[in-house]
Amino acid sequence: MSRLKHIKISNFKTNSGKTSELSLSYQTFGIDLGKAPIVLVIHALTGNSTVIGPNGWWNDLIGADKCIDTSTYTILAFNIPGNGFDTSANDLIDNYKDYNARDIAKIFALGIEELGIDSVFSVIGGSVGGGIAWELATLKPNLINNLIPIATDWKSTDWLIANCHIQDAILNNSKKPLEDARMHAMTLYRTPESFTEKFERSKRNSNLFNVESWLNHHGKRLSDRFILSAYKMMNHILRTIDITEGRGNFIEVARQISSNIHIVTINSDLFFKPEENWSTFVDLKGVKNNVAIHEIKSIHGHDAFLIEFDQLERFLNPIFKVNSSTIITKSKCVA
Repeated sequence: MSRLKHIKISNFKTNSGKTSELSLSYQTFGIDLGKAPIVLVIHALTGNSTVIGPNGWWNDLIGADKCIDTSTYTILAFNIPGNGFDTSANDLIDNYKDYNARDIAKIFALGIEELGIDSVFSVIGGSVGGGIAWELATLKPNLINNLIPIATDWKSTDWLIANCHIQDAILNNSKKPLEDARMHAMTLYRTPESFTEKFERSKRNSNLFNVESWLNHHGKRLSDRFILSAYKMMNHILRTIDITEGRGNFIEVARQISSNIHIVTINSDLFFKPEENWSTFVDLKGVKNNVAIHEIKSIHGHDAFLIEFDQLERFLNPIFKVNSSTIITKSKCVA
């Protein structure tokens, strides 16, 4: 597995006015930094910088001879500070409400500068990772060649904020906060149709439906590998996505982004609704020519971006399966 590396960030000031010292951890995969086009992968809520390998969470999409080929690209992945994967950042998350999605994008931008990177071929992220990608593209409008936000949007809707509020209440009040919050979340990451196809009202025993057993399993699994404060932090970041905060309306903000924007939505997503993504696409088309939208067809809801890899590859192959000699990269030096 790629070694975890660290970047020290001093006197970071959040949008809320708090100042802190940070350790930003990251991993790289594929070709060494500075020698190939860079793909920045921003992880989802329970993810981390280990995108490929024995414990990689996106092995189906990234790797040798995969859609995002590690023999063509440098894969760069930061850990969202406070995500619990890098314990050196655990002190950050005790005050998790001091930070928002834009703060995380600012931290990533500082990390990118520290690594001597002037441009990246692509930034790709799913769910909260895609929201942070939107925030990064807004902060650095000329940094990214291809912006690929998947199962996400440029803002958290009232529906999403409401469910994050419920999650926060569970995390702060339940006797088994991680397990109970995760069970609630799983009913939103999937759909009623997905549950019906998977379980068909079958039982594990006379007192337990298989759907209940499955939810119990996911709750226990998360509890075993996540610390409470980290989950609170990530849930809070999810509810704070908004590239327009303090900047103006969406059109005014988005028209400044020079990136090719490739939106990937999911027809059954209960978290980031496809109708919202299509509205974003229509608004963007009014001011940008280099924007596209693709819709994954699936009964599996929000989690389809981690399930429907055949469809996802079909959308992404035209972006990543290009002649590497034609890809311009401006990364100068590495740390």
